[in-house]
Amino acid sequence: MADVKRNEMGDDLLDDEENEDTQANKYLFFRIGKESYGIGIRSVIEIIELQNISEVPDMPSYVKGVINLRGKVIPIVDMRLRFDMEEREYDSRTCIIVTEVDRILVGCLVDTVEEVMEIPEKNIEPPPRFKTVSGRDQYISGMGKDGEAIKILLDVEKIVRDDKLSQTVPDHAGPAQAQAAQASATA
Repeated sequence: MADVKRNEMGDDLLDDEENEDTQANKYLFFRIGKESYGIGIRSVIEIIELQNISEVPDMPSYVKGVINLRGKVIPIVDMRLRFDMEEREYDSRTCIIVTEVDRILVGCLVDTVEEVMEIPEKNIEPPPRFKTVSGRDQYISGMGKDGEAIKILLDVEKIVRDDKLSQTVPDHAGPAQAQAAQASATA
């Protein structure tokens, strides 16, 4: 019988090897502009409709603010701005993908969600190795081949772990650990 654990949102998660295998090589694809991007389904907590975002002063331009989701304060990253794309007005298809990496919750604001798709490991190529103006390639984990189409696979952990962004993410462990983490970061 599988053990049940709870994630940061309080949702039940199955903790067994069978569950891990069913999520291997599955990606949630979303669209930003004309391009399709995918993130590993293991990092996705849920997809929610756009809601009121409270602005936080002195944040990077791509951090639109925070939302309160069932008592958790979650920073919201506009993926268009994160990738140095032109900002656009939000519409009924705009949504937030709530992700969790190492107990850190971050909402990714995207134009629209497309589908969940499995891409076998043999169909994933490493990202191209060349210098880009925006540095966008640093978040690419691979290039998935789906027939003739190429799907850009993102490393959500690198997006969450970005130095500028990690300063905005609240520490859910408590004030003492937050102070210790801040002290070690400034040392």
